[in-house]
Amino acid sequence: MITIQFPDGAKKHYTKGSTGMEVAKSIAEGLAREAYGVLVNGMPKDLSVPITTDATLKIVTAKDKEGIEILRHTSTHIMAQAVRHLFPYAKPTIGPVVEEGFYYDFDHEPFSPEDLVKIEAEMEKIVKANYPVERKEISKKEAKELFKDNPYKLELIDEFEEGTVSIYRQGDFTDLCRGPHLPSTGKAKAIKLMKVAGAYWRADSKNKQLQRIYGISFSEKKQLQEYLHVLEEAKKRDHRVLGKQLDLVMFHEFAPGAPFFLKNGAIIYNELIAFIRKEYQKRGYEEVITPQLYNKKLWEQSGHWEHYKENMFVITVEGEEHSLKPMNCPSHCLIYNRSTKSYRDLPVRIADFCCLHRNELSGTLSGLTRVRKFSQDDAHIFCRMDQVEEEVLGVLDFIKYIWVEVFGFKVNYSLSTRPQKALGDKALWDRAEGMLAEALKKAALPYQIKEGDGAFYGPKIDIDLEDALGRKWQCPTCQLDFNLPKRFECMYEGDDSKKHQAVMIHRAVLGSLERFMGLMIEHFSGKFPLWLSPVQVIIMTVADRHEEYATKVKDELVGAGFRVDTDFRSESIPKKVREAQLAHIPLMITVGDKETEQNVLAVRTLDGQVKFGMQLSELKGKMQMLVEKRAVKVEI
Repeated sequence: MITIQFPDGAKKHYTKGSTGMEVAKSIAEGLAREAYGVLVNGMPKDLSVPITTDATLKIVTAKDKEGIEILRHTSTHIMAQAVRHLFPYAKPTIGPVVEEGFYYDFDHEPFSPEDLVKIEAEMEKIVKANYPVERKEISKKEAKELFKDNPYKLELIDEFEEGTVSIYRQGDFTDLCRGPHLPSTGKAKAIKLMKVAGAYWRADSKNKQLQRIYGISFSEKKQLQEYLHVLEEAKKRDHRVLGKQLDLVMFHEFAPGAPFFLKNGAIIYNELIAFIRKEYQKRGYEEVITPQLYNKKLWEQSGHWEHYKENMFVITVEGEEHSLKPMNCPSHCLIYNRSTKSYRDLPVRIADFCCLHRNELSGTLSGLTRVRKFSQDDAHIFCRMDQVEEEVLGVLDFIKYIWVEVFGFKVNYSLSTRPQKALGDKALWDRAEGMLAEALKKAALPYQIKEGDGAFYGPKIDIDLEDALGRKWQCPTCQLDFNLPKRFECMYEGDDSKKHQAVMIHRAVLGSLERFMGLMIEHFSGKFPLWLSPVQVIIMTVADRHEEYATKVKDELVGAGFRVDTDFRSESIPKKVREAQLAHIPLMITVGDKETEQNVLAVRTLDGQVKFGMQLSELKGKMQMLVEKRAVKVEI
């Protein structure tokens, strides 16, 4: 007999070799019908795998993250099987689960949109057939014979260190795979193919280009419909489309990955910097401006030359290699070291809005959210060990104020731990991770652990944001670093008159300003809060005779510091209002005979509120209040 312990702590005895499905049935038939797989000692397994030793066990369903991964993993095999049915000469290569669904790469000529429709229809047949999904362990020799006509699979088989490999069979389709998978194809009830794109084998441009088909799957068709609805809404909010419509930003082939902020976009960009700069003054940061180009010796000392060079723009100057800076931290170490520090001088908080350049692959560039040239509201805090917790709490408070209180986002926190390729010894990392965890606990912020997802120089707190469509974004961060200040000998003199190494905290609140603007454009659907709107108010006249009064109103508003536009054209007011709405101008003033005679205004908001007979002084007061409060909603 073996003992199985369940997530609630309960224990139960089973015959040695019992499967996950048998355990699920012993609990409830309904649970067995909903089961996708099991977690045995935390590891995902098929329901058919025998359990031979005492273990902890969790039945995984569609409600679990692991369950969705199993569903989508099986969906890749269903897609590959359908492709093979329709295109027998297509060679399947790899098909992983990714954040937004799954994909499978095929060696085949380009698939057309019509091909995707046919493949999807064939997948429905495979789901209805409800083929059992069976796992089998075979020798590498047997595997090579089985996949002898597929050079991609043979290459993968050669890389396995074990003497055996696992395969999965469903109907007439067999694939090389570690699993786990659903017990049958019929459980994949809601699958949709999304797009096709080119992709090089092993992501190496020297290799053959394959055809990558992307898909998504859910446990219920209702969830799929909701997802597709969100995608439609996202298309309407696409920052690349709205950025062009609202004259915010443009891109050009001569500067790939480097956005051009136009007049309206530059206004928003500068308002954001001014906002953060004002917060810096309150929170004790000193702002600096640092160079763009550095000799490789700086990056060798920081470790970036060894660990990050492939992402850097390297150029030769007078026979020596230099790089455009991909990050500010090494230069801030140089600034810190310009003078001797006492323990009384710490913390030192250095902030920097300077441009950064990272050599992202052209295929990964995406509007404002993935660029090569960008700026961050970047800062580095040099402090004593006994100040770390207080400084991290200060950063977390700053992030919460900006994202939750000002912009109203939902936030989720994660602690990202030591990656495989890391600087420094493990003991130092363990200590750093413990300090960040303690700060999160003291701030009463629930968090998840992201194993191995830390930066190469230290662990970090990542904050995922949820926008108006429920999509997750990662912008702010807080990273603890013992390694870089050690490499640069960032020291201070303690109260014991001895030299001590400073601790360095890397932090960004908005993160990349470019990425933040892309996110914000889509979150607000281009309808910005009053304080950020490029044009805050537009004044529209009914006839030419009202132009003098309208100009007077404009001059007073401009004098009060507001961004004002006018529309004195000989067009109807409904047309002018409609065009102002399309331009997402938050406040619209109409001036006609009544307004001119009584020295009042007719004011309309973007969401349809209208107030007649409003005094200009009242409007200025309301606008000033909305700007000072940085209110998201415009109410009059």
